[in-house]
Amino acid sequence: MPGEEASGRERRKRNGREREREEADGGSTSASERLLFGGRLVYDTSWAAHERSRYALPLRTMAATLPRLMAMAVRMSWQADRRATLAVALAETGRGATQAVGLLGINALLTVLLGGGGLEGRLRAALPVVLFVAGAAAAGALCSAASTRFAGPLEPRVERLAREMYLERAYRVEMAAMEDEEFHRLLQSAQFGADSARRMVGHCVAVISGLLSLVAAGGVLAVLHPVLLPMLVVMVVPSAWASLTVARRRYRSFHRWLQHVRASTMLSMLLTDTDAAAEVRVHGVGPFLLEHFRGMSLAAEEEQTRLARLAARAGLLASALTGMVGLATYSLLAWLLWSGAMALAGAGAAVMAIRTGTGALDGLIRRINYLHEESLHVADLQRLLRESDDRQIPAGGRRLPDRVREIRLENVSFAYPGSEGTPVLRDVSLTVPLGRVVALVGENGSGKTTLVKLLCGLYAPVRGRILWDGTDAAGADRQAVFGRFAVVAQDHFRWPMTARVNVAISDTSAPPCDRRLAAAAEHAGVDFAEGLPRGWDTLLSRTFKGGHQLSGGQWQRLGIARARYRDGEILVVDEPTAALDAKAEERVFRQIRRLADAGQTIVLITHRMASVRHADLIHVLHEGELVESGSPAELLARPGGRFRELYELQAAAFGRGPAAADVPEPRPAGGRP
Repeated sequence: MPGEEASGRERRKRNGREREREEADGGSTSASERLLFGGRLVYDTSWAAHERSRYALPLRTMAATLPRLMAMAVRMSWQADRRATLAVALAETGRGATQAVGLLGINALLTVLLGGGGLEGRLRAALPVVLFVAGAAAAGALCSAASTRFAGPLEPRVERLAREMYLERAYRVEMAAMEDEEFHRLLQSAQFGADSARRMVGHCVAVISGLLSLVAAGGVLAVLHPVLLPMLVVMVVPSAWASLTVARRRYRSFHRWLQHVRASTMLSMLLTDTDAAAEVRVHGVGPFLLEHFRGMSLAAEEEQTRLARLAARAGLLASALTGMVGLATYSLLAWLLWSGAMALAGAGAAVMAIRTGTGALDGLIRRINYLHEESLHVADLQRLLRESDDRQIPAGGRRLPDRVREIRLENVSFAYPGSEGTPVLRDVSLTVPLGRVVALVGENGSGKTTLVKLLCGLYAPVRGRILWDGTDAAGADRQAVFGRFAVVAQDHFRWPMTARVNVAISDTSAPPCDRRLAAAAEHAGVDFAEGLPRGWDTLLSRTFKGGHQLSGGQWQRLGIARARYRDGEILVVDEPTAALDAKAEERVFRQIRRLADAGQTIVLITHRMASVRHADLIHVLHEGELVESGSPAELLARPGGRFRELYELQAAAFGRGPAAADVPEPRPAGGRP
């Protein structure tokens, strides 16, 4: 058929484009990636053309970037602990000074020992110099110990501070940001910034130490003979180039393979996940997951092998060049000694200074390399902090009316981020009168839950408005909007904490209250809490020692108790009885009716038509559009209506027709006292 042929052509074009991207990216999609995740998980780095400066670190720019990197580390350290930062700086300065003094002392010692006169006289003259050098070494050891003493606690403090900043921004961003692919990728990468911030402190201390050692060695060489100083620098250039090249490749690989590694880790976790354990065993999923974990791990190992091969090649070339420069340097030193331009004592001191300087410079290059590599991850964290500013849930806003009569959606349309503009809701207009039971019904995927997310303020409409008695929610205080709601989700989160916290976590504005906890438990029928191993203090997670696992129905009741504990003005109930037995289900709906009679607003989401017979108002959704609204009796009495059709389909399974006479008439609207 023409439509199928067009679809086939489009599919072939899409597959062709995917293959082209894979070839350009230097790899192919594994069978595991195609089957489990629908395509290649290694990022096409063409998106990062504007970020090449982050990967490129030519040796000529190293000196220019060093002050910025040092300033970054010092700022983080200063913010975390000023006293420790000052102590480390003073200790490292002292250590560098003692090292310079020690090298000069060795030069003086060699001059005395190799000078004229008798051996006894030379030894006697060398004794004060030996004591001086020993004193300098002891002072250097004390400075090193002081640096270690204060740098040790400084590093975890920096990590904690950076992680707190990351976590605070992460939980404050809009839901739309969490579902944006690029921002979520940045969120994943930035989480490594806290660890990198900690390591940057250690590398910064080592860089300071290396710089001071280099200054000390360079100063001695400059005093002995100026021509030796540039040779010292040239000797370390090859290893510096190799280290920076390897770092650039490693960081680029990290970003490309971030999703792949995350997926591989997820497969390994599924094999030990408590919730998946039953299916893993009964369905024989274990070998399947292990096979694909092995396949994806092998692909990642190939990438590491490629990096190791390139690193070995760069290291071998750097070693060859370093050896040639070293040979030239010592040949120059021999010529200076032979020509009489340098004394034997000076040559000995120069050898020690060259060894000290090359070691310091080589270590300095490696530390600057590490510092730069870690700074890239810290830069990801800083970029997250900047970009999240525009994605934060706004603080403040217009005040909502204290007593709201209704919430009205006017021509609301919405599409999730990354859905290529495919709308989940299209031009929906409806009213939620407060103080009544309002049901949203329709098939799975009709947009019911999405509509409630918009109602709660988790998302903003792409088009249209949500009005609270005329106040547009778009400019209202979002925290105030959140505060009006309590939610019983079909798949509410199971916090790996105690039973007490699993209920009281819905209102963290005050410590858990036993009176409110008891009332919420009675409301939800949580009659099993006292029978748990430690009562309300029982840990509800088998991943920890002493943890206890609840049944699905018990978790459902706990979720209902959580919403009741919050006591929001509007209670959103999303398929609340999915995991309950018939008796418990009937109890829940009686409680819902009782809450509504007391003035609380109930928004009930369900695709089970019999569950809404006590609703005051029903909105019927179909494929993202509002198709009907009315009371249960009105909708059942409407021939050819969508609600009546769904009701009759479900009722037929029990051999019944629509019993319109059994449906109560809607009660008058009333506000919550």
